[in-house]
Amino acid sequence: MSTSDALTIISGDIYSIRPQFDSALSDRSLSFEREAGFAIQAISRNDFALKIAMENRQSVVDAVTNIAAIGISLNPAKKQAYLVPRDGRICLDISYIGLLDLAIQSGSILWGQSELVYEADGFDLNGFDKPPTHARKPFAKDRGEIVGVYVVVKTRDGDYLTSTMQIDEVFEIRDRSAAWKAWIEKKRKCPWVTDEGEMIKKTVIKRAYKLWPKADRLDTAIHHLNTENGEGLEVIAQEDQKAKALMIAAVPEIVLDVQRKQIVDAVVGAITDHFNGDDIVGAYEEYIGITDGDEKTYLWKQLPSNIRSAIKKHGESLKKE
Repeated sequence: MSTSDALTIISGDIYSIRPQFDSALSDRSLSFEREAGFAIQAISRNDFALKIAMENRQSVVDAVTNIAAIGISLNPAKKQAYLVPRDGRICLDISYIGLLDLAIQSGSILWGQSELVYEADGFDLNGFDKPPTHARKPFAKDRGEIVGVYVVVKTRDGDYLTSTMQIDEVFEIRDRSAAWKAWIEKKRKCPWVTDEGEMIKKTVIKRAYKLWPKADRLDTAIHHLNTENGEGLEVIAQEDQKAKALMIAAVPEIVLDVQRKQIVDAVVGAITDHFNGDDIVGAYEEYIGITDGDEKTYLWKQLPSNIRSAIKKHGESLKKE
C-alpha cells in the first residue's frame, strides 16, 4: 500500500470520530478541524508513525479522542502535546508545558515554571510561599550534572508554591517504570532516554500538583500519563489501584442516614484540605475525631489511598513515640 493510500485511511478514521470528539470536548475553544489537521500532519511527517498507525488504527482514534477529553492541543506552536509512536500504538504525549497550561486554563494556578538545577547553579529556597532564587549562567558551556528540579506556581490568592526534587528521587521513580526497565534490558527507547529533561520536569509537576487547588482536567492529564502512556509511573499507579481495590473490598458496605453522611462528608473535605496543605497532623486529628464505628468505616472508604496511607503512617509513628 502506498503512503498516500495509508494516509487517506488514517485521515478517514480521524474525521469519522468528530461526534465522539465533540461530545468528549472539555475545552470549547478547541476546534475539531484544527486538531484533526494537526494529528494528520504529525502522523504524515513520520513513516514509522504512519506504519504504527496503520497497524493499530484504534490507537489513533483513542489518542485524538483523548485530546478532546483532556482539553489539550496538538498545535506545534504551543508545544503542549504530541502524537508519538510507542509500544505498537500511537500515543498522546503531554509535555510539562502542557501540564502547566492545563493548570492555568482550568483556574488552578495563575502562573507556573519548572526548571532543572545543575551543579554550577545557585539555588535557594525562600520559604514555602515565596519563589526560589535560581542563579545560573544559561549560556555556560558546562553547568555540571543535573542535581535537582523544581516547579514554582503562583496561586489565584497571590501565594507562591514551590516544590523540589533531588535528582536521585526522580531516578528512583524512573527506575521503577516498565519503560526504563525495557531500555535497560532490551535497549527499547522510551521518553526517559529521548527526552530526559522533559521527563524530569514532568515528574516534579506530577508530585507537586497535589498541593495545588484541584483541577479536573489536570487530574485527567496526569492519570493519562501515569496509566496509559508508559512514561514511568504506570507501575505505581497500578499498585495504588490494586491496593485501593483490596482495601475497599475488605471494608463492609455502610449505609448512613442523611445527617450522619453530611457530617462525615464534611470531615472528608477537612482532611483533604489539611493533606493538600501538607498538614498531616491536622488531617490525622480530623480522622480520629470521628469515634462512631460505622461513621469511621464510611469515612475511611471515602478517602483516597494516598491520604489513607499518610494517616496510617502518622498514626504508627505516634505509637512508636
